[in-house]
Order: sequence, then C-alpha cells, then structure tokens
Amino acid sequence: MVTAGRTSPPRKRKPGRAGSARASKTAGKKTSVKPPAAGSDRKAQAARVVRRLKADYPAATCALENETPFELLVATVLSAQCTDERVNMVTPELFRRWPTAAEMARAPAKELESVIQSTGFFRNKAKNIKAASQAIMEQHHGEVPRDMDAMVALPGVGRKTANVVLGTAYGLATGVVVDTHVTRVSRRLGLTKNTDPVKIEQDLMQSVPKSEWVDFAHRMIHHGRRICTARKPKCPECSMNKFCPKIGVV
Repeated sequence: MVTAGRTSPPRKRKPGRAGSARASKTAGKKTSVKPPAAGSDRKAQAARVVRRLKADYPAATCALENETPFELLVATVLSAQCTDERVNMVTPELFRRWPTAAEMARAPAKELESVIQSTGFFRNKAKNIKAASQAIMEQHHGEVPRDMDAMVALPGVGRKTANVVLGTAYGLATGVVVDTHVTRVSRRLGLTKNTDPVKIEQDLMQSVPKSEWVDFAHRMIHHGRRICTARKPKCPECSMNKFCPKIGVV
C-alpha cells in the first residue's frame, strides 16, 4: 500500500555531455546560404549569377588588347602564368615587329625571346608561338582556324586558349573559358565542386545557357578581379552576396 504524504518536486535532469555539446553547437551555429545541389538547383543558381553579372558588367570583354585573331592567339599564349596588364605592355612591340603568322614564323628565336621575356617562361612561349605560326601557315593558309579540334592541335594551345580565341575573335561558343578567376568564383558560388578546369567547364556548360558562354566567362573574370578576389573578397560590396554560399571563403 502506498502511504500518502508529502511529495518532493521532481528532480531536474542535468544535460549530459552529448546534450551540452548539441546545445553549444546550436547556439554558435551561423546561418548561411546553402550551396545549390546538382541539377535544377544548380541551373537556378547559374541563372541568378548570369542575371547579376549581366547587370554589373554589361560591356565586359577580353582584357587582352588585340586587333586580329592571330594577335589574340599570341596574347593568350603569353598570358599563361602572367597578368593581362603585363601582356598588354609587351604585345605592342611584339606585333610591331611581327604582326602576322607569316612574319612570326620567321622571327629569330633569340629576338622573340627578348621581346617577351618579361611575361615569364619566355623560351617555351617563344617556341610555341613560332611553331603555332608555322602550323597556321602550312596547314591553315595563314588564318587562325575556327574549329576547336584544329585549334588545340596547334603547339601550345589548350582548350582555354582555344575558347578565348574562338569566342572572342569569332563569336563561336565552343565552351566556357576557365582560368583562375572563373575557377575561384564558380566554386564560391556553388556552381561546381571540381578543381580540374576541364570538369569545371563541363559543369558550367551544363548549367549556363550556351548563348551566354562567351560573355559569362568575361564577366566572371571581371568580377573575380574587382570583387571576388583571391585573398580578401569584398563580399559586402557584391551584388550576389545574398544568394552566394561563399564556399571556401574564410
């Protein structure tokens, strides 16, 4: 038989270590934009990015100064591991001496190396520029080809260089230019999880409309230089701040 009497208030259970840890995590957790998943979410994110970039950089174009497809090809080869500003300082004298593929193919190697030395890796670049110029003369009647396969067959020309020339000089959307800026900004925006340029390009080609490929790359590069910089991105100034998941931003 239960004896009636005074009942003491129930004892409060103290949270264990697991509970305390969960509470601590919840309290300190910061709210952030979730990165878009693959598929339709990523396409929706890409559409937002395209709209904002178009509004922010309506007239964005290639920063490498050029007047012909051949000049753009050479300038793009020189831009590897070098700033566009430096390339633009070198090319006026370079093209004053050897303005066409025919003349560049005959340029003395040592003189060519001397002119482009400040762009770095100048011996290898000079070798590729001369060889590409010779191939253009021998295989393409002196004209820079308008075909991706033919472009990447030229010495020293990869997909990035080919996309730059075909898109900028000829208006052909053969792919998306992926340089260090496009790589960084695309990953921060959640448009790709990859680090390999070829795989990043594939992700962007799947989520960005083909009609936007050429301008999209130019605008991403401008944004990467002005706002979404490598070390100290200016997130408060960014027009995409509200929907950017800021992946990898410390």
